[in-house]
This record gives sequence, structure tokens and C-alpha cells, in this order.
Amino acid sequence: MSLNISDIAPDFILKNANPNQGGETVSLNQAKGENGIVIVFECNHCPYVVASFSRMDAMAEYCGSKGIGYVGINSNDENNYPEDSYENMVKRANKGLPYSYLHDATQQAAQQYGAKRTPEFFLFNSQLELVYQGRMDDSLRCYYSNASGSNAFCSSNRFNRMFC
Repeated sequence: MSLNISDIAPDFILKNANPNQGGETVSLNQAKGENGIVIVFECNHCPYVVASFSRMDAMAEYCGSKGIGYVGINSNDENNYPEDSYENMVKRANKGLPYSYLHDATQQAAQQYGAKRTPEFFLFNSQLELVYQGRMDDSLRCYYSNASGSNAFCSSNRFNRMFC
């Protein structure tokens, strides 16, 4: 399955590896902000994700300042990717992750959203209609940025035209 523009976000209730951001479990309804939500399918081991950690953190903080919820969902099978186990998700979250980091142990959420790679971003408006699906920005590997924080997000991000 895959989502099309204007499709409604599929609901989820997933175990949260980051107790500092949300409860033991987090649902779509709990995670959304008054102006929508960004859902990013990510993990701990993918070099593209790892290279984007600081930029995703900045995006989450920026989204929060604009009333947009932000969650990361890890759907990887920990038997194939031990670095992506729930325990390792908790370790990463404990380093100060500014958003809920959700464990999709059955891969059901990834299947419902049609997520095929990491990181993959889904932006939903206040009615939870899909307005964007894809990469964070146009950078090829995301290993460096000459800007930082929300300025990097606003100056180089495809989401810029939507809410910056």
C-alpha cells in the first residue's frame, strides 16, 4: 500500500523509546499538532539517517514552534538490524532526542504508509491529509551543512514552501 496526496494519515499506537517526549505509547492523535504532523520513518544504522540526525532534531524543534507535531518511526526488523533494536532506540533517545521515537515492531505502520526507505518523510496538514512524501531536502548524503538549526531547515528544505 502507498499513500497518495490528500489521503488521510493511517492511525497508529506504537511503543515510544523516548519517555521524555510523550508517554509509553504514542498514537497519531497524541502526536499531531494543531497545524499537522511530520512523520519520518528512520532508524539507527542507515548512513543517510545518521548523517541527518542533527538536521532532523532541528526540524522537530522548528515544527514544534509552528504547531506541527513530529515523530520518528523505526520499522526495521531488529533480527536483521540489531542496531535498530528497541534497546538501542532507547539509548539514542536518551542522548536528548527532541521527539517521540516510535517502535513499529510488526512493520504495520510502514506498510500502511508505504514507507520504503529511511529517512522517508510524510507531511500532513491540520486535517491529517498528506501534502508531501519523500526526502527531507535535495542534499545527496546530508553529511554536512554550512547552516545550522532551523535556519538550515528553512533555507534548504523542500518543506520551506509549506510552512517556513
